Amino acid sequence: MSRIGKRPVELPKGVEASVSGQTIEVKGPKGTRRFTATDDVALKVEDGTVTVTPRGTSKRARQQWGMSRTMVENLVTGVNSGFKKELEIQGVGYRAQMQGNVLKLNLGLSHDVDFQAPEGVTITVPKQTQIIVEGIDQQLVGQVAANIREWRRPEPYKGKGIRYKGEFIFRKEGKKK
Repeated sequence: MSRIGKRPVELPKGVEASVSGQTIEVKGPKGTRRFTATDDVALKVEDGTVTVTPRGTSKRARQQWGMSRTMVENLVTGVNSGFKKELEIQGVGYRAQMQGNVLKLNLGLSHDVDFQAPEGVTITVPKQTQIIVEGIDQQLVGQVAANIREWRRPEPYKGKGIRYKGEFIFRKEGKKK
């Protein structure tokens, strides 16, 4: 039995969900998202909650049960409050700035890096050393943050690079004479 799948997903105030076949559509203050579940689970909306139940006792049905419930919960969270990833830049001369919809990064390379923000994601730069990626799709927000971080990953000797806020970088000791 799935411990995650058993719990129903509560719909907060201002969030509506509708099921048609295997597709659930969730509307909220930040937008609309939809998810199509496999035929192994059944989706039901009643009394302000969404319930996911398996169809049968096969291994695949039990696997899809918890995953589908989590996907529905992520839809509800996304349209209600959204998702956010914060990045920090460390290093002398490393900085970021927004110009319209393009993130300009100075990362010690021979050229500046221009990163185009994709549709559905908002990138803000409150300080030159801080980047905030926000959106209603958790997967897209995480992927955009990972793509930005990939330009200059934190290195273990001086700790320079782009890191997630609160990320611990295991530091190495340099050469000794």
